[in-house]
Amino acid sequence: MSRNETLFERAQKTIPAGVNSPVRAFRSVGGSPPFVVRGEGPYLWDADGRKHIDYVGSWGPLIVGHAHPEVVRAVSDKACDGLSFGAPTEIEIEMAECLCRRLPSMEMVRLVSSGTEATMSALRLARGYTGRAKLIKFEGCYHGHSDGLLVKAGSGLLTFGQPSSAGVPPSIAQDTVVLPYNDLDAVATAFKEAPEAIAAVIVEPIAGNMNMVKPKAGFLEGLRSLCEQYGAVLIFDEVMTGFRVHPGSAQGLYGIVPDLTTLGKVIGGGMPVAAFGGKRAIMERIAPLGPVYQAGTLSGNPVAMAAGLATLALTDAPGFYDKLAATARVLTQGLQQAAKEADVVFSATSEGGMFGLYFAERVPGSYAEVMACDVERFNRFFHGMLSEGVYFAPSAFEAGFVSSAHQPGDIDATVAAAKKVFAAIR
Repeated sequence: MSRNETLFERAQKTIPAGVNSPVRAFRSVGGSPPFVVRGEGPYLWDADGRKHIDYVGSWGPLIVGHAHPEVVRAVSDKACDGLSFGAPTEIEIEMAECLCRRLPSMEMVRLVSSGTEATMSALRLARGYTGRAKLIKFEGCYHGHSDGLLVKAGSGLLTFGQPSSAGVPPSIAQDTVVLPYNDLDAVATAFKEAPEAIAAVIVEPIAGNMNMVKPKAGFLEGLRSLCEQYGAVLIFDEVMTGFRVHPGSAQGLYGIVPDLTTLGKVIGGGMPVAAFGGKRAIMERIAPLGPVYQAGTLSGNPVAMAAGLATLALTDAPGFYDKLAATARVLTQGLQQAAKEADVVFSATSEGGMFGLYFAERVPGSYAEVMACDVERFNRFFHGMLSEGVYFAPSAFEAGFVSSAHQPGDIDATVAAAKKVFAAIR
């Protein structure tokens, strides 16, 4: 038995399924997960000593790669002053100012510790601000695991084929209106049927939790218009896309101004950091200024702030996002060519440092099209690539990520491995 298998067997005795987040268990793809020992740049080493080119990047935060010296130095220096205080620190102000400067839609921001906390709080705030109860979300979009959002969610719920979650009372789920992603007519109809009941529309501006699905032309603009028409709050969940697809996030890429934005992943540089923010008039409804309660013992943790600020500073390097996008494009184009040569039905797309791989003739534009992809063939592809030392997300329903640490040689090695694997699974 390998050390990875030994660790997995040991973990299952004290941790449900041996993991602390469902998709890590490899239940969708089968087999035992590698246990990571360390990371450096674009690489991971597992407990068996095997080196992998990593395209998961801790599910998106590591936009500058693993253990970047400047990020590690910032964390180490700040940790020497203490790990947590539960009191205000100057570095929290620096992070808030940084986020508001980079995203003009953010006039005020509240720092929290996870994407789930950010989206949950943003929705509570939207309801408190509008005095309404209902919210609109979209099939396959995952906004964390708070009760009202676990209705046709993406990410791990798609991986395990579950449309919702046990333990969510119908009385809570009934206020969540679930509509097809990229279907603006459905949104317009929902507003017409309940013009004064919908508090918010929450959307991943580029979906990343049912694999990567881009918005169709006019979809986000239409959401903005409908929310203005009916007095609802438009929330962009940019936990994944924030500073990952564009220096101004997805809202900067598409030129849309949401009322509230949730952030995570990249703003923590690998540490547990998230945020929600937006219009001052809305944010001033948060306690202690207003009646909408939210609190967090570790919010604005100084060590996490240091990691995030160091990471964001590195993205300011000239040409950073151009190089990141080029790397993702070369990867996806190379994989598509390799699949074509092997006569395997396959497609891929990218935006900024984010990409999607699909065993389908064309890139999906909806939840239904994602669900029609060949999952069994993806699973064979995943294990084939893993055996070649390439680590993609262990689910057909997750986006992938490149970092600034990925070099042309890494992409070439990945495509070369893919040629072998595609030939074996055709």
